[in-house]
Amino acid sequence: MVSMGLFQTIPDSETAVDRSRPLADRMRPRTLDEFVGQDHLVGPGKPLRTQIERDDTGSLIFWGPPGTGKTTLAQIIAHMTKATFIEFSAVLTGIKEIKQVMVDAERGRRYGTRTIVFIDEIHRFNKAQQDAFLPHVEKGNIRLIGATTENPSFEIISALLSRSRVYVLKPLAEEQIVSLLKRAIEDEPRGLGALKLNASDESLAKIASYSNGDARSAYNVLEVASTLARERDHKEVAAEITNDIVQDAVQKRLLLYDKGGEEHYNLISALHKSVRNSDPDAALYWLGRMLEAGEDPLYIARRVVRMSVEDIGLADPNALALCMAARDAVDFIGMPEGNLALAQAVVYLSVAPKSNALYTAYSNVQSDVERTAAESVPLHLRNAPTGLMKGLGYGEGYQYAHDLDAKVADMQCLPDNLRDRTYYHPINEGVEKRIRERLESIRQSRGDRRVHPPAERD
Repeated sequence: MVSMGLFQTIPDSETAVDRSRPLADRMRPRTLDEFVGQDHLVGPGKPLRTQIERDDTGSLIFWGPPGTGKTTLAQIIAHMTKATFIEFSAVLTGIKEIKQVMVDAERGRRYGTRTIVFIDEIHRFNKAQQDAFLPHVEKGNIRLIGATTENPSFEIISALLSRSRVYVLKPLAEEQIVSLLKRAIEDEPRGLGALKLNASDESLAKIASYSNGDARSAYNVLEVASTLARERDHKEVAAEITNDIVQDAVQKRLLLYDKGGEEHYNLISALHKSVRNSDPDAALYWLGRMLEAGEDPLYIARRVVRMSVEDIGLADPNALALCMAARDAVDFIGMPEGNLALAQAVVYLSVAPKSNALYTAYSNVQSDVERTAAESVPLHLRNAPTGLMKGLGYGEGYQYAHDLDAKVADMQCLPDNLRDRTYYHPINEGVEKRIRERLESIRQSRGDRRVHPPAERD
């Protein structure tokens, strides 16, 4: 197969291995039998494997984290289906290059040549670039395989998505990564077998835990560790990869996190829902995941303040004050000391009584405001600073609550078409229990006709 400029072809597995290539590239599986992980897709009898064996894959989208085998699967499919494999880089490729390759693919189809076009990071292609593939996918000039770490529902145009099967790839389990590392240590033609390295299961497990399910990351750490081990032991073969060497190779745990991507929103969602479910341990864990990955602590502080008003509200009015204090602490003392202020806030919110009564009340208010924004303010609630306004009835019938024994006037304060509307239904939790009792007393004293909170909300 001939290389095409910006595009790459699959290396022939029968040729000699280029030892200058990274270990992760040299150890790339060449067949489904060598492939590790994604058993739900390529295990015996599973959907993708069946399609490959029947040569009936069509166009595909592989969605999953880095290092889970998206590119490898595309190459294996090309080998098994005897297709020309052309790899696009979404970062480097423009419309001109795409159109030229499509012309070549159409010409090849006329002569019986099948072309698989693989697009790495397809989510980085804009709409016009993605549109350029559509007619060629429809005509059958190419089989398109796209790889993405982002949700394809949001990043890939619907026309292309509807013509492709989407398969979700999962992070590799630690034991699967350990098996790959052992294979790399033992493999002489492609791996590190000629070095006769020694590595305990504990050291390999440590690399696997640092990789967060990313096989490429694990291979990279192993390659660095092998170099460090030989330098430390002053010998080219039979060096020992110890836990300390692994730690040096990693330097800092590589957390799976992308501040601008989907995982960013997944983690803040997990933190919020853990707080809402009164689980302080889970809340601390997700908070730690975000902070240790380098998330902006003030972003977290803003979200924590939101949790206090959305999920606790008046069930514990101190929650908002504490969260605002945590935000100020983060801003004042900085990091890493500010971590503890945020930790204190999320634990407090987790164990606080929960109520979304205010959140629900305001949502209902917003809905009514949209429908009734043109409603007039009742005349008795209007001020009458001029004689004309007083003559028009402004302020007539207004009752000053402080002049009444109960401090509550039997007076309508909503527009006429909302006069019996109730928005706020406090629950029987925390401070809201006392608020609920007070409201019941107020409503009884003025003979309120509004709908009362249903019993099931207790």
